[in-house]
Parts: sequence; C-alpha cells; structure tokens
Amino acid sequence: MASASKRRPIVLGVDAQGPGRLATAWAADEADRRGLPLLMVHAVPKPASDRGSFEERHHEDLRETGRRMLDKAAALAGEIHPGLAVTTNLVDGIPGQILCRESPNAELVVLGSRRLTRPEEYFSTYSVALPVSAQAACPVVVVREPEHVTEDPPNLVVGVDGSPSSAAAVDVAFDLAARRGAALRAIWVWQSQLIARIDEHTATQTLRRLLTETTAGHADRYPDVDLTHEVIRGHPVEELAKASEHALAVVVGRRGHGGFTGMRLGSVPHGLLHHARCPIVTVPRPTGEPGT
Repeated sequence: MASASKRRPIVLGVDAQGPGRLATAWAADEADRRGLPLLMVHAVPKPASDRGSFEERHHEDLRETGRRMLDKAAALAGEIHPGLAVTTNLVDGIPGQILCRESPNAELVVLGSRRLTRPEEYFSTYSVALPVSAQAACPVVVVREPEHVTEDPPNLVVGVDGSPSSAAAVDVAFDLAARRGAALRAIWVWQSQLIARIDEHTATQTLRRLLTETTAGHADRYPDVDLTHEVIRGHPVEELAKASEHALAVVVGRRGHGGFTGMRLGSVPHGLLHHARCPIVTVPRPTGEPGT
C-alpha cells in the first residue's frame, strides 16, 4: 500500500472568514478515518493591477489574512486529531477554480458554506460551494449543517434516480456508511405527473425494482451495512431534505448538462445545498460518461 503522503488527500477549502469548525472537523475526521493527509487550500483573487496600486496592497492584506486563516484551520485540525498530516497551500486565483483544479488529485473536496443567496452563488467571486459541487472531478462535501447521530444506528441517505451519476452516488454512499458503521437508506422520490399514465401501485413497484437493481452487488462488498429501500412520492428536494434531518449525510449524483454551474449541478443537489439539514455529498458522473 502507498504511504499516506503519496495518496490523494482530503482537500479542505478555507475562506477569509476563518476555518468553519464543522467543515474542518468533518475533513479532519475523514482524513484520519482513511489514513490520508489533509490539504488545506486558501485562494486569493488576483488584483486588477500589479503596479503598486491600492489593489496590489489590498491583495497582500488578503494574502496575510489567508495565511492566518490557514494557520488557525491547521491548529484546529491538529487539536481534533493530533498527529494528522496537515499541509496548507496559499495560492492566487478564483477560489472555486483553484479547488476544481485540485479535485482530480483529491479523494474528496470539503467545503463550508457562506449561505449565499442564489444571485450571489452565480455572480460572486467568492462563490465556492456551487461551482465546485458542479465541476469538481471528485466527490464534494458541503458541510453547512452538522451530522445527526440521534438514531441508533446512525444512517446515511442516498438519492437514486436511475442515472449513471446516482449509481456512482450509491458506490460513495456505501463506502461512507461502512466507514462509519452506519445504515444506508436508498431513496427514490418520484413525482406523479412524470408518470401520469401509470397507476401509483405499478409505478411504485417498478421503481422499487429499479432501486433494488441499482444497489445490487454491494452487499458482498459491504456486508455490515444495513440497507433499506424506499420509494417515496413527492418532490425530490423536499423529501430528501426531510430525510436529512436525521442523517449523517445525504449523497446525490450530479447530473446537470452544460451551461451555468447550477445547470451543470442539477436541480436536486442544488436545492439540497440550500435546504438539507446535514452535510451534502455531490458525486460526479463516472469518468467517460457524457458531460464529464
């Protein structure tokens, strides 16, 4: 087995507001759980001018703030897991672009949330959760709310819809559940108007069969994960957000197409970034699928 220093790290995005404790703890826990290094990245947008202007001085101030925030985040991770291999990287560039650039070499990218409005998500230089979730080459974890451990055993939720990206999400969800000793709820949410000519019983039975087929083959690899299948009628964002209230995380596939980053992400994961009550894990399409 390769040493931890040669394996893909867990990457944590650290912003100028300081290390969010929830996201830092999640990233440090996961790095420790996997025996991987933790790489903390802070990006500072480049100034418009490099001629000793006010913009350049302001840029240096931002870099100094970034250094302090990285030091605080590294210290916090060290308190949580002494001995964890932590490195920091201060770079110039647009934060979302820099983190997407890191993602092909990362096991996971972990982010906090500034709780931006939807216009800010699309147009702010500091918008990170939306563009990274939509474009990263590895799974992205947005830790906006804490994990919920009130249920025994704790559970993760994976949203399934029959797409290749949701099948990839099932793979990631089983792995996360197994590492935590958690149960896994595989949920397929359907809207009746999309299957208007099929009676509800027939639709439910058909979707339950498809859900079983999507999760088949994982029991041998993850024998300790207690899997349940649920077919629910309703709106996918609303129903998965309800399920998130008692979950360690909700895992969904990315299935958008081109265009703006929100369109590339897909409406369900985008909606969950605003409404879920636990960490959200967005999984890209398998390599080689159209749109990857």
